[in-house]
Amino acid sequence: MKSLSAFGALALSAASLLAISGAQAQAPVHCDRACLIKLTDDYIAALVKHDPKAVPISANARLVENVKRTKLGEGLWQTASGGPTKFSLHVPDAANQTAGWIGMIQNKGEPAMVAIRLKLDKGKIVEAEHLVTSIRKEQLERVQTVRPGLLATVPVASRMPHDRLIAMGLSYYDALDDNDGTKMPFAADCERHENGMITAGLGPSVGAGPNGVGASPIARDCAGQLSSNAMAYITRIDDRRVFAADPETGLVMGLSHFRHPMDFAPYPVKALDGTVIMYDTKRFNFAPFDLPAAHIYKIGADGKVHEIEAMGFMAPLNAPTGWEG
Repeated sequence: MKSLSAFGALALSAASLLAISGAQAQAPVHCDRACLIKLTDDYIAALVKHDPKAVPISANARLVENVKRTKLGEGLWQTASGGPTKFSLHVPDAANQTAGWIGMIQNKGEPAMVAIRLKLDKGKIVEAEHLVTSIRKEQLERVQTVRPGLLATVPVASRMPHDRLIAMGLSYYDALDDNDGTKMPFAADCERHENGMITAGLGPSVGAGPNGVGASPIARDCAGQLSSNAMAYITRIDDRRVFAADPETGLVMGLSHFRHPMDFAPYPVKALDGTVIMYDTKRFNFAPFDLPAAHIYKIGADGKVHEIEAMGFMAPLNAPTGWEG
């Protein structure tokens, strides 16, 4: 899936933006948890209505969509055509005055998964970020509703401090980058979904030899999969930003930029029976690419990660993040 491009509308002039800003109702100077959830819902509704005036956006707000700097009124502001659906997951952060969301909408009349980051200052949105990807038909079943565990409230006595949740979210990138599943506290039942696909969970993976034949299976659980070294083809993880944590639900959201030059030397992967399988570029049917991605981690009352909901899209290798300069 390539980055989405805006179609057909001229950019709003600076004067128009100022007029829009003046017409908007202000959010509270400090937006609390409920306020952030409502603001995010209002923002998504405004996208679908193609109406930036419906939410408090600063005249100087910066918008990035699929790692490209985008003008207000372009991108999803033009192409969003319906939704959101019941697949909707909020991560409000009153401490940081940020809000994160992953959900399903209609984009150009087709189902699309979207991740959104909003940054507020004095009641106005000063930064907005969208990641958008289409979903394969065979994966649509898993993006009808959100897994119940992600929505569950953490008992008050077991809630983790905000800053600790942020640090735990960041540990995922270290665990993945260092191929060490012990660097994040994964629960035994942890399951990771990416663009509707189950990419980690209970039970071993299929055979790890060429075409899945002729070798012992490797671990598929969230920790064991990383420690097996199977993900070593990911050369670098840039632009790591864990920007929102909600102690009430134990949800933490981060954005990152995975680099895949696909020029790695063969590397060893440890199978469940202790044998070693060599992975090389022939195993992966990919040209070099980047994967800008969003992840939401569910940290339960036991302090362990039980669910991960992720999405991303394929961009050209060494694509900018959209936030340079």
